[in-house]
Amino acid sequence: MSESVQAVQNGTVTQTQSTSSTSALTNSSLGKDAFLQLLVTQMKYQDPLNPNTDTEFVAQLATFSQLEQMQNLTQTTTNSQAFSLVGKNVVVKNIATSGEITYKEGTVDFVSVSNGKVQLSIDGNKYNIDQLERVVDSLYLLQQGAPSIDEKINLDFDKSAPADISFEANMGTGDTVATDVAIVINGEVIATEYVTVDKNKITISKEALADLEVGSYKATIVFNDSLYTTIADKLTINVKNSEPEVA
Repeated sequence: MSESVQAVQNGTVTQTQSTSSTSALTNSSLGKDAFLQLLVTQMKYQDPLNPNTDTEFVAQLATFSQLEQMQNLTQTTTNSQAFSLVGKNVVVKNIATSGEITYKEGTVDFVSVSNGKVQLSIDGNKYNIDQLERVVDSLYLLQQGAPSIDEKINLDFDKSAPADISFEANMGTGDTVATDVAIVINGEVIATEYVTVDKNKITISKEALADLEVGSYKATIVFNDSLYTTIADKLTINVKNSEPEVA
């Protein structure tokens, strides 16, 4: 075992680390044992002309212990956060050796922890926790493909010349595609035989509107997608009677 050699310059001992000490310090993860070794070495080779007090040594040891606790807490927090991602939809970033950046979106199947390294498994591939870009709520993803009506629609129905009325709607994509709708007007659900859906075109039969009084009605559309998407502020039906009243 090699010993440390100390040189004295201007009354001060110059520290020269041994091979074993150097190898311990090059470890990127300094634990309490490493700090304790440093403290013992410092006590052994302190400047005899200006020695440290016991209080200083105790304060240093306390600081070392606090640092180790903080490191342990950080690792525990990282692990807990990673474990909570199982089953969640995430996006991770991958940087190729060429510098090209790509993103992978998927569900975290499981989390592995080995030698302090935390990895997320997505579609059979493992990614380091520091590659995590964002976590996406499953309901949010469903809502992005949910049925919708882009603009407010006003439809006129003339009781004196009744005719079917139609409007366009986005029936959804992915797991939230709707194939049918229910329409509520004036608190009443229109019978299914009076509502037809042809791709994105929805038609309300004139028979369903014949008994409505003259006025404007807000219609509520309920789609039969997995979320039962409901839109209540886009469709207005204006019922009028253009035939002059008989005196």
